[in-house]
Amino acid sequence: MPVSLATTVASIPFPTCVYNASGPRTGSSAAMSKIATSRSGGVLAKSATLASQPGNPLPRTWNDNDELASLNSEGLPNAGIDYYIKEQTIMETMGDNNSDNNKPYMVSISGHKLEDNLEMLRKIASSEKSSSSNRSIAAVELNLACPNVIGKPIIAYDFEQMEHVLEQVSALYDGSDDSLSSLPPLGIKLPPYLDGPHFERAAAILNKYKHVVKYVATINTIGNAFAIDMHAEMPVISSKGGFAGLSGKAVKFTAMANVRKLRELLSEDIDVVGVGGITSGQDAFEMILCGATAVQVGTCHWTEGPSCFDRICQELEHIMEAKGYTTIQQFSGKLKPWSKEGAKIARLANSSKKSKAKDQKQQQQSLKQSSSSKSTTSIDFYQILSAILSVVVAILLADKFQLV
Repeated sequence: MPVSLATTVASIPFPTCVYNASGPRTGSSAAMSKIATSRSGGVLAKSATLASQPGNPLPRTWNDNDELASLNSEGLPNAGIDYYIKEQTIMETMGDNNSDNNKPYMVSISGHKLEDNLEMLRKIASSEKSSSSNRSIAAVELNLACPNVIGKPIIAYDFEQMEHVLEQVSALYDGSDDSLSSLPPLGIKLPPYLDGPHFERAAAILNKYKHVVKYVATINTIGNAFAIDMHAEMPVISSKGGFAGLSGKAVKFTAMANVRKLRELLSEDIDVVGVGGITSGQDAFEMILCGATAVQVGTCHWTEGPSCFDRICQELEHIMEAKGYTTIQQFSGKLKPWSKEGAKIARLANSSKKSKAKDQKQQQQSLKQSSSSKSTTSIDFYQILSAILSVVVAILLADKFQLV
């Protein structure tokens, strides 16, 4: 039976469970169309503000040479909400009505203040109601987690403010205004939580509004990271004194903890989408095992481009085939408790992996030595041949000039 990566988020069908995070390579329809033609399960647009804005001064991104971590302090550069909800943008991204691309197109909003977010939701509802295309906005991701807007706090760390925002957004969804009846399902982008009581408080607020909040995406970057250029003796990021959001492989373990804990605490009505440090099929598998129904890829998409979705999906399929899974639902959220039996399986697997690596190294060395030996033999042969020819030539010349 073939392996399927299909899933649903907020009851929206996705052909694969791997798709892009809002941020890198999502600012324009030209960039997003490349995501749409990859194996990404959907397309999520860049976090939009009410009006377009350029973001923070350059340089605002940095990549570790070992690709273990990245920093960014972009400050939400974007084309404005009107661009991302425009019918033309969606068509340019996803294809026209005759296209067989059935992936969901989603928008992300991150207003400077509550009224901005409410106004953007009204605009989305109006756009959906007046659209003549069957290319609609499948979901809205409300970003309550951005750490990189100068002078603005992370809303989801201020639990009173977070509850107030969700209360107002919920009122918009629950209202009797028919013009808002076409609002798409709502997701919430969350920052990383590091303390047990914070997980509990955030989950309690989200559960209170589970009739409106249909999924959470966790985590955003870890705020206030710092890196230095040793040669110049200065920060690598120009704005905010060099402080920036940490992403990439380094955040994977914090991201998995957030997925795991929130899946334990949230209502089953709220899906969990795992984000942070995903660069391989194994990363995706582990995140889904922790309870994610889908995963988003950000930094890897930035550094590798849209081809990363094809590769990660293929790697995940190979893992599932090796383990006998045919759907992600068969292992999503089914992490086993630690046990001696499990530890034994892990030791055997690691031992086998090391043994294979050792064998490969020995094979490479053997091939290298064989190549070197052949090369030496070849050199010796030509040296002998050259010496013989030199002697023959010398004898012929001596005979010709009667030197002997």
